[in-house]
Amino acid sequence: MNQDDYFFCGIGGSGMLPLAMIVQAQLKASGGGRIEGSDRSRDQGRTPEKFAWLEAHGVTLHPQDGSGVTRPSQIVVATGAIEDTVPDIGAAKRAGARIVTRPELLSQIFNAAPTSVGVAGTSGKSTITGMIAWILHQAGREPTVMNGAVMKNFADAKHPFASALIGGPDLFVAEVDESDGSIARYDPTVAVVSNISLDHKSMEELRDLFGGFTARSTTAVLNLDNPETAALAQSLPPERVVTFALGEEAATLNAHDLDPRPTGMAFTLTEARGPTLTVTLNVPGAHNVANALAALGAVRALGVPLVQAVVALETFSGIRRRMEVVGTANGVTVLDDFAHNPDKIAATLKTLHAFDGRLLILFQPHGFGPLRLMKDEFIDGFAGLLREDDILLMPEPVYYGGTTDRGVGSEDIAAGVRAAGRRAEALPTREACGDRLIALARPGDRIVVMGARDDTLSTFAAALLHRLLAPLTD
Repeated sequence: MNQDDYFFCGIGGSGMLPLAMIVQAQLKASGGGRIEGSDRSRDQGRTPEKFAWLEAHGVTLHPQDGSGVTRPSQIVVATGAIEDTVPDIGAAKRAGARIVTRPELLSQIFNAAPTSVGVAGTSGKSTITGMIAWILHQAGREPTVMNGAVMKNFADAKHPFASALIGGPDLFVAEVDESDGSIARYDPTVAVVSNISLDHKSMEELRDLFGGFTARSTTAVLNLDNPETAALAQSLPPERVVTFALGEEAATLNAHDLDPRPTGMAFTLTEARGPTLTVTLNVPGAHNVANALAALGAVRALGVPLVQAVVALETFSGIRRRMEVVGTANGVTVLDDFAHNPDKIAATLKTLHAFDGRLLILFQPHGFGPLRLMKDEFIDGFAGLLREDDILLMPEPVYYGGTTDRGVGSEDIAAGVRAAGRRAEALPTREACGDRLIALARPGDRIVVMGARDDTLSTFAAALLHRLLAPLTD
């Protein structure tokens, strides 16, 4: 690890914070360098507890006005989509500081590890990464893990933002992103691909990116239930592939007899030429069974016995904001969920509909671009999965600045859902949606707060629960 100082622009972000913690640990191990950073959220007074925690852990924070970047010895880490108009970037160029993107830095650390596991796919990455992390940790393998979300098993009072696990230098596990094309930088020992579907790029681009990712691996762990990942499995030599599926006999790892439970799942696991095991998960939904199979395939490729891995999985407590129950008040349950693309939304709605109760859904889109790209998929997804008494509420997409085409907004989605015979409303603000949810809620309902790239959604969900403590009116 370079012993220069590192300055993270947007250090509070879900991808930046864990990377900063990993870099800090590596700098300490090598005896040099320090961590600094800035964040617009801090400047705007959002999530102050996160930034207080960073400062308490030795990170020097500056306003995002360029004042913190003053030395050529600083390495400025920016998101892949950073704009030159950001003051820190301009200051870096004036100071002669080197600028690297987050994917560049993460892939350098990843590729330097003797053994690496890259977890990719349109959906399920954070959960699979967390499952792999917990199994390897329980097996005494001391992995270093970079996740895009908080892993509940590693979160405690001292580590409330446990999206990174600091382990040894020999085994590195990371969630890998295809949306910005940076997946092309990673050379994994084990490549996991959960599924491939339309999200940020065209299917042609995605096939090229995922195909290259798996081709560079020693072992690829692939989902036979998804046509695109099943096609990838056909393109590689059989000895380099571990496959998984729900009831597909040709797969290396199979799940049968799925038994949905209110807070989890049970299923029968069969391994090709191996044992049959009963598995109990404390995370709900068939999609989490698939995630578990992906994690089991990955650790199997690293030599962890399947029986030992299954025992560890039974104490996996989940990922924050993945159908996380905030609480129940006056018979109404509030859930906080990261779902933000059609596949993730479908997985959440299917899981919740396995049990009784109307769904009141607040979906905050994570940008105008994705809404424009996937307009038809969003409409079809909600229209096909909402029940007659469910209600969808949408504020305008989250927007933090920059240039973007606002040609498609939340009302376009809501109108399409209404045209298909389901209930949907677009309101100007999230606060207005919150008022509407409180007015609609009645005992037996479940309120689901959905969206990504906005830490304040969790605060919003907690505030809804607090408001529900007051007696409900019809």
